[in-house]
Amino acid sequence: MSEVVLTPSSVTRVRRHPERANYRRDTIYGILDEGLICHLGFVAQGRPWVMPAMYARKRDFIYVHGSPSSRMLKTSASGVKICLTVSLLDGLVLARSVFNHSMNYRSVVVSGRAQLVTDVDEKMVAFQALVDQVIKGRWEDARHPTQKELKATKVLRLDLKDASAKVRQGPPLDPSADQVLRIWAGEIPLRVRPDPPIPAPDLPAGIPTPDYAEHYRR
Repeated sequence: MSEVVLTPSSVTRVRRHPERANYRRDTIYGILDEGLICHLGFVAQGRPWVMPAMYARKRDFIYVHGSPSSRMLKTSASGVKICLTVSLLDGLVLARSVFNHSMNYRSVVVSGRAQLVTDVDEKMVAFQALVDQVIKGRWEDARHPTQKELKATKVLRLDLKDASAKVRQGPPLDPSADQVLRIWAGEIPLRVRPDPPIPAPDLPAGIPTPDYAEHYRR
């Protein structure tokens, strides 16, 4: 089976450091599946805005949810073009010169027009995807949304057909003239590492911590 490669548009084509571009669908989806927070860019009342939001990928779509009164969601549902980004920081890159310091990262840019999800069944699918994005296994344990809660939440769907990834990995790229300098150079890897879960103060005695919380990891 051949690898699916997305064709970048004028918006999602990587121009700065094009050697770091990645248009493979599995790479793009992998970054999206690991992330927790996206940033959604849009223009409202003549002003640009970039807002953080929780998101989830389900098949070839991204779901974003929030209050019906949210300016971000109301504007994005109106048919305007929006831009959604996700970034994962993997490490600090210390070169011998300040100029060549960098970071190792994986990022995704998605461009398009979002659609408002009105179908109740699809909204429930989106809710499950949002929970699974954060912590797998929680959907089966927790109470599911009521009809009232569904009506009080707006859900948007964004197609992933116009998306690209940009990835920087590896050590510093010092020029040969700097490599002789007696200055430490290298990488400082970074990762998300959870602390032990803390039970709610009103949790009744005898309820064990679920495995997905006890051993949570990204």
